[in-house]
Amino acid sequence: MQVRVVDTTLRDGEQAPGVAFNLEEKVTIARMLDLLGVAQIEAGTPAMGEMEQQAIRAMVRMGSKCRISAWNRMVWEDIRASLACGVRDVHISAPVSPIQIRYKLGQSHQWVLERLRQACFYAMDHGLRVTVGAEDASRADPVFLLEFAFLARELGAERLRYCDTVGVLDPFTTFERLAWLKEKIDLELEFHGHNDFGLATANALAAVKAGAGWVDATISGLGERAGNAALEEVVMALKHLHGVDLGFKTERLREIAAYVARASGRQLPAWKPIVGSNIFAHESGIHADGALKNPRTYEVFAPEEVGLKRQIVIGKHSGTAAIKAKFAEYGIALSQEEAAAILERVRAAAVQLKRSLDDKELVYLYEDYLLHRSPRIASTHSS
Repeated sequence: MQVRVVDTTLRDGEQAPGVAFNLEEKVTIARMLDLLGVAQIEAGTPAMGEMEQQAIRAMVRMGSKCRISAWNRMVWEDIRASLACGVRDVHISAPVSPIQIRYKLGQSHQWVLERLRQACFYAMDHGLRVTVGAEDASRADPVFLLEFAFLARELGAERLRYCDTVGVLDPFTTFERLAWLKEKIDLELEFHGHNDFGLATANALAAVKAGAGWVDATISGLGERAGNAALEEVVMALKHLHGVDLGFKTERLREIAAYVARASGRQLPAWKPIVGSNIFAHESGIHADGALKNPRTYEVFAPEEVGLKRQIVIGKHSGTAAIKAKFAEYGIALSQEEAAAILERVRAAAVQLKRSLDDKELVYLYEDYLLHRSPRIASTHSS
């Protein structure tokens, strides 16, 4: 199974409310994506103006291994702006659902087909490779969607992007729709999913299973409304759940996720799948004990695989095994009795503070424990 990723962090990701990358950030993210191993970077929308075009031109000049593409409407001016950026690949997007054609465009289905024809001819006449996007395909009339797809193939498009623009699909429906389309037309399929119901990653996996050879994603799922399919989730789920290794340098995932979070002014939640710091943080006594004995008991893959480290967190739910292991890091060997006594203090402090304890606080609790236990034991310990 060959699957390739189109990263659209710099286009669809940046369309998230309040996100605005500058030129240096866009180029840096593009370099990181190229090193990570994506097949194509959707660099932006040239029709936005000179500032966007400068960033795209800089990305084109950086000499990446992956393709650099630009997003366009079915408008010659958009395509001319893309040409001015020096890209060889363009994506031409067209609304295909009745609600979008009627209310957004105020046009007919036939008008969409004719405009697509004109735009594709214009792009290809200028030597561009073209992919065609069926915007809001998940709410399109299947008969018209198939007509649209046949036209895209006839015009010479490399592939068709099936867009779940408002995230209304579930994995079962996604599989059925993409498998049906794959059976009906000999054209490479690309899936673009949004996360309005929290199903974007699951839908992307279902699309791959149905035969889509390309998947769109963004770092950490950044994007409009609830975002897009998260690249790190798609890549790692394919690798570990489906045995499909895309050859990504996954040890770079945490680094790029952290950079994109800073550049977009967003936090990277500790509980974020794959790259969140809590993925390999163990507090529960049973979990921590298991992870200390064999990390595979509670970890599907090693933290180093995604650029993270394992953490044994000390808090309300910790057990004596974790307490002993933590103090061993400080060079202090605790007996079972000592560990139990300190654990009691740890739990009381964690409840009071409403969080786990850091190293300094643990050392303070230990010193307090030494100070208040019986003189006989204290003097024995000091000797």
